[in-house]
Amino acid sequence: RRCHHRPTAMLNVPFLPFCAFLGTLGLLCVAMVGTWCQHWRGGFSLDGSSRTFNWHPVLMVTGLVVLYGAAALVYRIPNTWSSPKLPWKVLHGSLALGAFVLTVLGLAAVFRFHNAQGTPNMYSLHSWMGLATVLLFSCQWAAGFGAFLLPWAPVWLRALYKPIHVFFGSTILLLSVASCASGINEKLFFSLKNGTMQYKLLPAEAVFANTLGLLILIFGVLVVAALARPSWKRPDSDSPDSRQVRDALGG
Repeated sequence: RRCHHRPTAMLNVPFLPFCAFLGTLGLLCVAMVGTWCQHWRGGFSLDGSSRTFNWHPVLMVTGLVVLYGAAALVYRIPNTWSSPKLPWKVLHGSLALGAFVLTVLGLAAVFRFHNAQGTPNMYSLHSWMGLATVLLFSCQWAAGFGAFLLPWAPVWLRALYKPIHVFFGSTILLLSVASCASGINEKLFFSLKNGTMQYKLLPAEAVFANTLGLLILIFGVLVVAALARPSWKRPDSDSPDSRQVRDALGG
């Protein structure tokens, strides 16, 4: 019996240290993608050149992965469980909206680069998967706003949609991670070829970018694991959400 309980105790990591580690990992991913684009890819600009494209990976990793992951974990903070839920709904929705804005700007950067260079849009698996993720994200945010933030949404609708919202939240994050990983790989194949150190020879840039992809993957897996852990889920309140909204609005 002791052998059965020991692994469980070893995995009983407190949420706040885990969250601090996850935040550090997310900031590291953002710093690394910025360093990659600045050091190896020439930096940033808005002139339609390859430096305009460099905004795309930075904004996508920052918004679609790191900021979106932070939004997903808002309800897992134990100190918020005894407080009204409405402020955390607003924070969750605001973080997700910020992630969506950065994502749209990242899409605008890559489309501007392609159009300026005469490169076709939406022909690769990475582009299909990325656009599908963004469209699903937009639907998720709009549906969540209508179901959970508007005061006239019925309680039965919220209860019906909540597990769907949670499922697609994790799904979008995993699709975001897959899109970023495939985009990093695609960029390396396009950049490290004739005239440069080839990708197959694993130059320093390839090692750096591959490591970045692995860290993004680890970040996404850890966020999904935190979302799936029962002990870190906010307990359901005895009072319905609609009552909290009415109280917050003054009656």
